[in-house]
Amino acid sequence: MQPSSAPKTYLFLQGPHGPFFWRLAQLLQKSGADVWRVGFNAGDAAFWSDKRSYIPFTDALSHWPERFDSIVAEKGITDVVLYGDMREIHAQAVKIAREKGLTVHIFEEGYLRPFWVTYERDGSNGNSRLMNIDLAEMQTALASTDPESPLPPAHWGDMRQHVFYGALYHWFVMFANGKYPAFQPHRSLNVRQEFALHILRLLKIPRHAIQRRIATRRIRRGGFPYHLCLLQLEHDSSFRDHSPFSTMGEFMELVVENFALGAPKHHHLVFKAHPLEDGRVPVRKIAMQLGQKYGVADRIHFVRGGKLAKLLNETRSVVTVNSTAGQQALWRGIPLKIFGKAVYDKPEFISDLSLRQFFEGATRPDMMAYRDYRRFLLETSQIAGGFYSTRGRQQLLRQVVDMMLTHEDPYDALQSGTAAPRQQLRAVN
Repeated sequence: MQPSSAPKTYLFLQGPHGPFFWRLAQLLQKSGADVWRVGFNAGDAAFWSDKRSYIPFTDALSHWPERFDSIVAEKGITDVVLYGDMREIHAQAVKIAREKGLTVHIFEEGYLRPFWVTYERDGSNGNSRLMNIDLAEMQTALASTDPESPLPPAHWGDMRQHVFYGALYHWFVMFANGKYPAFQPHRSLNVRQEFALHILRLLKIPRHAIQRRIATRRIRRGGFPYHLCLLQLEHDSSFRDHSPFSTMGEFMELVVENFALGAPKHHHLVFKAHPLEDGRVPVRKIAMQLGQKYGVADRIHFVRGGKLAKLLNETRSVVTVNSTAGQQALWRGIPLKIFGKAVYDKPEFISDLSLRQFFEGATRPDMMAYRDYRRFLLETSQIAGGFYSTRGRQQLLRQVVDMMLTHEDPYDALQSGTAAPRQQLRAVN
């Protein structure tokens, strides 16, 4: 992979909580590029150490498109770097950047979580190029690559660091945000509510871990077949912008109703909460109420966060909106039904049955097709490492800087034969 010889000037917008964007910018500077950062609140400023290259945006959101346009012109911006493309400030910037022919670098949580990070150009999730690349194209691009895909390490990812940096970020926004009077969070809760939820989640980690172990043991020792429903964060852009539901409760009701109608009477339904579920939506209460409403209360279970493997290994099927965790089901050959736009929505391995028919008896996915798809991701947009732990960032930075400096996006690089060698994954602590 050869870096582009043309000088580059990168403009960073909002990134993952913590120091990843600053560490990335430092390496880009060492490559000879210029870097700038627009900050929208004190949390953004806290994790950017160079005040010379920091540009505070303190106006009302309505002025952002005009301000972004002027920054691009004043600084000679060639590339824009951001985390997620759906929050309003990012969606507006991406639109303008495309019109100007700028390169847009988008980071996201890994499509193959938790040991990989997603790096794409121009769009992610429902806006990703993956949505328009069919399996035959992927198989052609893979023809000259290693047929063996790396396995994830046995060690869990960096969830504690993720929660810690989230709490720290919101602390800065809550107590040091005087320079940003017009700041508005991209989520429905205010900053104090977000901060309080992060702190409560940190405090409840030990209790939730005990509850999770008890619930998982009860399910695994119950001796009954079960179906697994993977819940998501209602405020996450994948659910909010790429699904037909306005609330998680709507999705859960659809699942329980069709489970009651279609599943054999001795089967059970397990709701698995997202690992970062913080209580803003009472998903456990909703699950129990729906069980009562549809007469299946004694067959409904709820598990808080944690690892999926133990539950996935014995489930009959998996239902989700568009959670990236659905890929863990496909990797195990488990029937999967989804309802939103997802990068893994391919006819070779996603069920097209109605939900009632799916619960009655779904067929398994084409495992050979999914292995090719997964290998394509690992050769292109999925980079080993993480945003939040020190070792995770180190592993990620070894690969991604060169990928950003080249003129080809990850998918084109594989097809042209210029993609960087795939990293051997090790545990991320």
